[in-house]
Amino acid sequence: MAIYQYKREPLTNANADRLSNACRSGIEKVVISTLLDTGLRVSELAGLTKESILWQDRRLLVYGKGGPFGKKTKRRIVPLTERAFTVLSNYFSLNDTFGYTARGIQKIVRRVSNRAGITQKVSPHVLRHTFAAACVKKGLSTRYLQMFLGHDHLATTEIYLNVSPEDACAEFKKRF
Repeated sequence: MAIYQYKREPLTNANADRLSNACRSGIEKVVISTLLDTGLRVSELAGLTKESILWQDRRLLVYGKGGPFGKKTKRRIVPLTERAFTVLSNYFSLNDTFGYTARGIQKIVRRVSNRAGITQKVSPHVLRHTFAAACVKKGLSTRYLQMFLGHDHLATTEIYLNVSPEDACAEFKKRF
């Protein structure tokens, strides 16, 4: 019996831009920009507080899945892009906690992707894959990506590295 693993394809750059441009409200911008620019899990975004942001360093302190002492005890630091820092700063200037559940965030992502006319199924986890693919395309080492995504094993990070045949051929041509 073969085991089939469902692959969540990352968004293309064009679809990621369409998704960002389809945001109408502040919360939609916060959700989409943060997920695309940080690779957070939906539960990690839902759990953000004002104290999660290291303002001077422009980084997030995230308590993620797993950890040595049970659920959500694994801690990691995630750098913020200028866009993510701006939307989170604006949001947390008015709020102490994120205020949306994981399910609420999923609904926001679905609503914005429908408005953008993206036919591919888009979820917060697809945006996590999109972040990972963008990092690899920009030359970030898989070791650093592993750290930013909060994976214990490099093999887990490699699942996120869905590189298209076109990308692989283009990279090969650059080097040879």
